[in-house]
Amino acid sequence: MTKKEQQQLGKTLWDIADNLRGAMNADDFRDYMLSFLFLRYLSANYEESAKKELGRDYPQLSENDNRNPLSVWYKANEADVVDFEKQMRRKIHYVIEPKYLWSSITEMARTQNNELLETLNRGFDYIENQSFGNAFQGLFSEINLNSEKLGKTHPDRNSKLCVIIQKISEGIKDFSTDSDTLGDAYEYLIGQFAAGSGKKAGEFYTPQQISSILSEIVTLDSQDPTTGPKSKLERVLDFASGSGSLLLNVRKRIKENGGNVGKIYGQEKNITTYNLARMNMLLHGMKDTEFEIFHGDTLLNQWDDLNEMNPAKKIEFDAIVANPPFSLRWEPNEAMAEDFRFKSYGLAPKSAADFAFLLHGFHFLSQNGTMAIILPHGVLFRGGAEERIRTKLLKDNNIDTVIGLPSNLFYSTGIPVCIIVLKKCKKEDDVLFINASDHFEKGKRQNTLSEEHFEKIIDTYKYRNELPRYSRRVSMEEIANQGYNLNISRYVNTSIEEEKIDLKEVNQKLIDINKRIEEATNKHNEFLKELGLPLI
Repeated sequence: MTKKEQQQLGKTLWDIADNLRGAMNADDFRDYMLSFLFLRYLSANYEESAKKELGRDYPQLSENDNRNPLSVWYKANEADVVDFEKQMRRKIHYVIEPKYLWSSITEMARTQNNELLETLNRGFDYIENQSFGNAFQGLFSEINLNSEKLGKTHPDRNSKLCVIIQKISEGIKDFSTDSDTLGDAYEYLIGQFAAGSGKKAGEFYTPQQISSILSEIVTLDSQDPTTGPKSKLERVLDFASGSGSLLLNVRKRIKENGGNVGKIYGQEKNITTYNLARMNMLLHGMKDTEFEIFHGDTLLNQWDDLNEMNPAKKIEFDAIVANPPFSLRWEPNEAMAEDFRFKSYGLAPKSAADFAFLLHGFHFLSQNGTMAIILPHGVLFRGGAEERIRTKLLKDNNIDTVIGLPSNLFYSTGIPVCIIVLKKCKKEDDVLFINASDHFEKGKRQNTLSEEHFEKIIDTYKYRNELPRYSRRVSMEEIANQGYNLNISRYVNTSIEEEKIDLKEVNQKLIDINKRIEEATNKHNEFLKELGLPLI
């Protein structure tokens, strides 16, 4: 399926959502819509795999027979179901009972079956607790099918669900069910819902073009980016993963270049967004053994896997990407000053946790890894505790590149932001500054980066190019002389220098002009005198 067709599927689903939502809260409807898309993918993948597994034993039903073929096989082969499901778990890592498959659910919706709501509830519970062997508990915890937002009475809610599911089913029936197609459609929908959510969108979505910059940077060789992307990343982390789009972008980019990723890790505090991320991983064809998303507070480091005190057992990541909440207020206690993540640097101020997020990720970066994090410009020049943290990172030669982006690229804020690239074993002893603040395409609601803008940023980073009014490599000596202030405009000024004016030359020109005026006036007066007219 082409990229255009994938986007068309996303647009079709968005149009359905836009028409059906009515008075329902946009966030609630988003969760219904994405959950049904997720169920459709799991079902289609399961049925396709079952067809291959059963071969000629897979029931071939007539066109007018609306039963689910797998339900027919299950009923006729009850003694073989356990062994069949064991085999399916080995091959695709999950099972779904036929009555909970999307095709069965859509048939109930088509016939206005009054048991649809209860069947869906049981189906979601089954997927959470049995399909994946308890690996995805709480996956649909934010989906309340008994909510009055769907209708005042049970029949009203059941009827509303019938309409929604029918419309979705009809709208997407002709589209492919492969993971790339539905995964991209899921991403498109998340983007559209983010666009309509304003500031709340920052909780779960990083605009695609910015996500691509971070993903490309961390996949390149950390010591010599000019050699291109790495062939393998063992572990990738996003400690503020949102819906998981950044992690998936890293995986996509390295696979496009013939490489692979061992396992991706994400952490998300918001329960709804955490569930979106887990669905997103599966929708993109990832097995449950290929990723781990943890629900918890990054700043408190609630993930046991990242709390190992023994340095020999410490988990490290080859690539780290993050778009954490900007200037989040936090409440560090006295004990956190001794936290292994912050001990060598000091604590970020209560008014802005930006450096707390940065230091959390940096602690887990491998020696040959690359970290790229999106932060507000304030971290580059604010004083106090942030200045001390910034100074140590610079003196230790851990800050590789600072990229200034245009304003109004994000749904959550209109302020310009920066990308800071960090490395533990940095080859260069300078800092590359890229000032891309004036390079964007103006939009009505949001500004965007074109492919040309993306390529220019990546090429400049890759080859450490120095371009007039755009990029410059700055020595540590110069940065030290600036008080370890990383304000980009101090090093890369985008303004066009005014042409110098030679005042002596200008004065001489004025004298010459006045002389010519005087000569012309005298000549003119001679004519006026001959004509007997008043002189000027």
